[in-house]
Amino acid sequence: MAKSQVRDAGEERSTEAGEGPSTPGVQALTRGIQLLDLVAGFRGAPRFTDLLDLTGMPKGTLHRLLQALAEERLLKLDPRDQTYRLGSRVFEWAHKVWDEFDLRGAAEPELERLRDLTGEAIRIGILDAGTVLYIDQREVSQPLRLNNGVGSRVEPHASGLGKAILAHLSLEKRRALLSGGVLEQKTPNTVVEPEELGRQLDLIKARGYAVSVDEQNFGISSVAAAILDHRAEPIAAVGIIGPSFRLPPDRLHALGREVIESARRITGNIGESAMSLAVQPRPLGPDRADVRCVIPASTFLGEGPHWSERAGRLYFVDILAPSVCVGDPEAGTYTSLAVPELVGFLIPRRSGGFIAGMHGEVRGLDLDSGATSVIAHPEADRPGHRFNDGKCDRKGRLWAGTLAIDTSPSQGRLWRVDADGTATEMDRGFRVSNGLGWSPDDRTFYFTDTARQQIYAYDFDLERGAIANRRVFVTVPESEGRPDGLTVDAEGFVWSAHWDGWCVTRYDPAGKVERVINLPMPRPTSCVFGGPDMTTLFVTSARIRLSAAQLAEAPLSGSVFAIDTGIRGLAGQEFAG
Repeated sequence: MAKSQVRDAGEERSTEAGEGPSTPGVQALTRGIQLLDLVAGFRGAPRFTDLLDLTGMPKGTLHRLLQALAEERLLKLDPRDQTYRLGSRVFEWAHKVWDEFDLRGAAEPELERLRDLTGEAIRIGILDAGTVLYIDQREVSQPLRLNNGVGSRVEPHASGLGKAILAHLSLEKRRALLSGGVLEQKTPNTVVEPEELGRQLDLIKARGYAVSVDEQNFGISSVAAAILDHRAEPIAAVGIIGPSFRLPPDRLHALGREVIESARRITGNIGESAMSLAVQPRPLGPDRADVRCVIPASTFLGEGPHWSERAGRLYFVDILAPSVCVGDPEAGTYTSLAVPELVGFLIPRRSGGFIAGMHGEVRGLDLDSGATSVIAHPEADRPGHRFNDGKCDRKGRLWAGTLAIDTSPSQGRLWRVDADGTATEMDRGFRVSNGLGWSPDDRTFYFTDTARQQIYAYDFDLERGAIANRRVFVTVPESEGRPDGLTVDAEGFVWSAHWDGWCVTRYDPAGKVERVINLPMPRPTSCVFGGPDMTTLFVTSARIRLSAAQLAEAPLSGSVFAIDTGIRGLAGQEFAG
């Protein structure tokens, strides 16, 4: 269906659903706020056509709203290039809010909430003169507790609060702060090598929280999250700090969600919401008998499953460990190999070995030695971006999407990497590039933007490796989670894992829901067909940012599950290079 047809249909639906006489003002207000959010989050300045694509509004409605916002100085139209920017009135409001913002006062309820929740000391710190200055603390009634740290300073590279702040600074500010000399190694755990520290800060930014174990002092550990202002700039950090024996790594990671939530509440800033904290309620009813856990695991963000018919193994990654994994579903076991950078996918090569999407590069990877070699580096000019999901077409070309590590809107791109390492940009403008696949006849290519709740379909030319005519295949309601990884079966139906939706959904070739399979975990991440007859659907999952209560309800989060579908899937393809 052409874009104009989609918008016409949307216009008709909106008239029926929301433009009745009872709430016209509310709908206009909601749409106006949506436009302000889109303009504020757009890298650069959007044109009318950009906003038309992002909102799906009818042209006339969008034009009237933009004109009204411009008249009220909430938006400004630049006549030179016909782009929109936030107007002066927004900045007047912002200055008033932040001029009057009391950080300690705003943080007080959250410091007390975290203290009562954890039974540990809670600190808030700011970056001051190149160090982290603790400006407030809540004590605990423990036989062994920390001294009051208010007024003390720590090195940012050697503390949880400091690393949380560093991770959200621009690369220029980060380099300027850390380039003053040799970083002091407080303990053997302190990371002082700049390249390794940079990789760790990227990982922290992707996770949303920082963990520090025995880095500043022996026996002291912490978990912290940055407090961001209206520009997503770090103004402080909030952290849980205590003796390492009471805060082992598993507990620190489980508390990561809590410090993120507190940091957001302190400023009222939902920040990087593409990886949400909220989870839809678990569907009612007993667990399905045809869904079973075949590889028990505790991956932070299990992703990118690839079934190898040749090896009889399931390859997948843990993006936020980061590690690559080789699973044996029959035995219920897996092995993992730690890799130095965020990893989005792992795919076998026809020539032997594997390729992996590591940060912004496609690398060859030897699983025995861990050695890597660069095949393509299409994101070389954008160091704050990384690969997410990737698959190969029937010709052995890699198709993979990228995103900004902080999930900034419209930064994601779709790349094609040929056997010789040539990388070609195929599309752009995504927020969270995700699941992809092809129809059985290779005439349709599917690609997901998780943050926009949409799966797209393109016309696909296998011989030329070309795509055209992008259109919306499915828009997933927020009440059903977010579309994540996907696969396609031999009948041409699309299976999509729904992050925060507790399910996998099967869509027919027209985009209509054919079935929904409920799962015993809230965050399925991707799926692939495999097994001896290719009728088993393997589903990866995540436990990142789930609370202790949510993990108690879904203790197998992070594991690999299998569903006996009775439907044959399409075999995964290997990289031709």
